[in-house]
Formats: sequence, structure tokens, C-alpha cells
Amino acid sequence: MGSSLINVFTSMMLQMDVKWQTELPAGPKIFAINHPTTTDPIYITTLIKEPLSVLITQPVFEIPVVGRILKAAGQVPAVRSSNGSTIAAMAQKIREGRNVAIFPEGHLSPIEGGFCKPHTGVARLALRTGVPVVPIGIGLQRDRIRVVENAIKSEEETGYFYTSEMYAITVGAPLIFGGNADNRSYVRAVTNTIMHQIKYLAYQSELRISTNTVNKVHSTPMSAGL
Repeated sequence: MGSSLINVFTSMMLQMDVKWQTELPAGPKIFAINHPTTTDPIYITTLIKEPLSVLITQPVFEIPVVGRILKAAGQVPAVRSSNGSTIAAMAQKIREGRNVAIFPEGHLSPIEGGFCKPHTGVARLALRTGVPVVPIGIGLQRDRIRVVENAIKSEEETGYFYTSEMYAITVGAPLIFGGNADNRSYVRAVTNTIMHQIKYLAYQSELRISTNTVNKVHSTPMSAGL
């Protein structure tokens, strides 16, 4: 995915603000993240130096050149109604020793704020593989999001792009789950637990954004004419 280029871009264009609540364990992990913008799958790859496969919406893979780059980098298309094949593909990445990243909301978060109802794939993946889930909460300045309409194979796709200002990430403590991945009520409970942590961490990130914005306003010199 051209991680070196992404690192250069984020260091030049964004104010990346990453807070870690604890050290992460060795070995494969599932990063579970809220999804305020289309650019999140790109920026999240800068968090760790280990191999990371991100679950990305399938239409992006249909873009010429981009799709080939994503596949070569080990990213996984999120296929709707895949009858378990998408989760199986992510589980294979874990067996290969890679970390994986998944956005439980399944869609972009509402642009005005808040979250979509989480899908259960993250819980099923965690229960079937036994690897820890690392919840992550992203916060940003919503007035800096650019809404872009794109046509991919004659279908309109709305993208939320964020290419400047502060981008805050709070990485939480790993969560470990055991139990039956075929028990629907239990899977939903695990999903809700993961999403609850993501929401809390996103709130922590939003607080840093708010504090940074207030500090900027207070540090701005008053005009001589005022």
C-alpha cells in the first residue's frame, strides 16, 4: 500500500495524535475501529510496523490500478452477503501471522457524528481465531471532512475524505473472548462489548480534538484593530 508514502503524507498533511493505553501483545491481533471517513483504512496502516490486512469495501477493489495495489498489499475486500467467505479470508490472514483491521460499523459513520449499528463479523472472527481484539477510537474535525461522490461501475459511492488538520487515534487495551461463535445471542453480546469500547475510545479522541481546537482559538493573536 506504499506505507512509506502514507507515512510521509500523514506527517506532512495531518496532525496525527496517537495515544496507546497499553502495550500490545505479540502475534496476530484484530484491530476494531470506528469509521468516520473513507481515508481511515489508509491512515490506520501507519499504526504498526507489522503486516496488517485491512477489510475494505469491495467497490474500491474495482478501481483500476488501486484494486491491484490493495490486493498486492494483502488487503481484503468486504463482500456483502458472502456467506462467511469474507470472515474466512480474514481468518486465513491471521493464520498467516498477519494482523487484521476491521470496521464493525460496516459503513461510514454518520457525517454529523455518532455510529452505525455494528455488524457481528468482528465477534465471529475473534471467537473463531481466539486472537485478541484491540479496540480503536478515531476522532477528527468533522467540518474538515470533504464529501465526494464517485461512480464505480455506474454505481454512485459517497466518500468522506479527510486530508488535513488533527486526526486523533486512541488505542485501547486488548480484549480476549472465548465461547461459541455459532451462538447468535452471545455473538451479538460480544459485538456490543467491542463497539462499546470503540465508542468510549472515540470519545477520548474527540476530547483531544476539542481541547486542541480551544487551545488554537485562545492562542490566536488578537488583531491590532480590535
